[in-house]
Amino acid sequence: MAETQKDQITKDEIYNTVEPDDFAAMIECDRYLERASAFDKIISATHDHFWDPMDKRYIDFSEPFDVENEFMVDPEMTVGYGTAVWDKLSPKDRVKLTNLDTHWSLSNILHGEQGAMALSASLCHILRDPGAQEYAANQAREEARHVTAFIEIVRSRFGKPMPAGPVLRDTLTELVNSKLAWKKIVGMQLLIEGLAMGAFATFYNRGRDPLIVRLAQLAMTDEAFHHKFGKIWADRTIPHLNEEEHNKIEDWAWQVFSNLLYNLASPDQKKHIYVQVGLDWEWVQGAFMEGMTDEKVRENMQQSSNIFRVLVKTLLMCGIITKRTAGNYAAYIDMKQLQMEGDEMVGDSIAAHGIEQLKKINSKNEALRALAGQAAD
Repeated sequence: MAETQKDQITKDEIYNTVEPDDFAAMIECDRYLERASAFDKIISATHDHFWDPMDKRYIDFSEPFDVENEFMVDPEMTVGYGTAVWDKLSPKDRVKLTNLDTHWSLSNILHGEQGAMALSASLCHILRDPGAQEYAANQAREEARHVTAFIEIVRSRFGKPMPAGPVLRDTLTELVNSKLAWKKIVGMQLLIEGLAMGAFATFYNRGRDPLIVRLAQLAMTDEAFHHKFGKIWADRTIPHLNEEEHNKIEDWAWQVFSNLLYNLASPDQKKHIYVQVGLDWEWVQGAFMEGMTDEKVRENMQQSSNIFRVLVKTLLMCGIITKRTAGNYAAYIDMKQLQMEGDEMVGDSIAAHGIEQLKKINSKNEALRALAGQAAD
């Protein structure tokens, strides 16, 4: 069903939208004078977490790592670990499968960053408020450097990226092409960014390749602010929804979550990697489904950096999950415990530490530029 302006759900004028092709509305003189200040703080903080993926002072993609013989991440992260899949592999093939799985994960993060960049740019086409537009443009710039960085890590370790998994590809396509601001913001700033925060925290804590650990931290210094944009939307929107509107957003969020939970890392999303270690993907899928019990999912989601746990907490803290759907999520996670944890997200402390490091690097850069300027004088 085609989306129209009638499908927009807007409770605060800073999220007012126009049709993507209505540029005339963007050059109305009065519009320029109606800039909200809601995003000024996170826009101005951009300078604190600036980093350049092509500058070795921030990250050096020439740093070597023995991909053939060393696990890039803890092998427990590999789909199939602890199942008949793992038992069937030689020690060398266990390394190979783990690193192929890592190659696939890094590639899909790259595709996700490309989607985030495109979506942020698309928000500039529909958000009427100049402040909201500036934030979206700023995020597009930051997502662009993530695209560059993940291209470089994939290039340095594997040569080229793997194709996007079908579920992620279809989800990103829906979000980028949507005309609805609420769907873009809930889908990208809360759902996908929630997944990203969990993924980066996991890579930071369980990566064995120092390049993965460093890149995860750098990306988190940006993602923490992108996540805040979604939180601002939730604070200004969720309390003012009528029942029908809230149900629409809540049900859509559950639909996306459940689809990602059971399909995002499923072997049928990455059939080609199993051939490379002599395994039939359908057999791997069977072993995966046998081990993917609700009890196992629940056990995994007790880990603070589990990507889906972070996602559920994001939705819960934003008020999207209510008693209507809380039982759906409770099959996998203790919702009361999650509520008691408060607003702090798993990646916040990692991002904060990374920002302090970036401030030091950037202050040195400014000092060097000042010295260069004095020398020129």
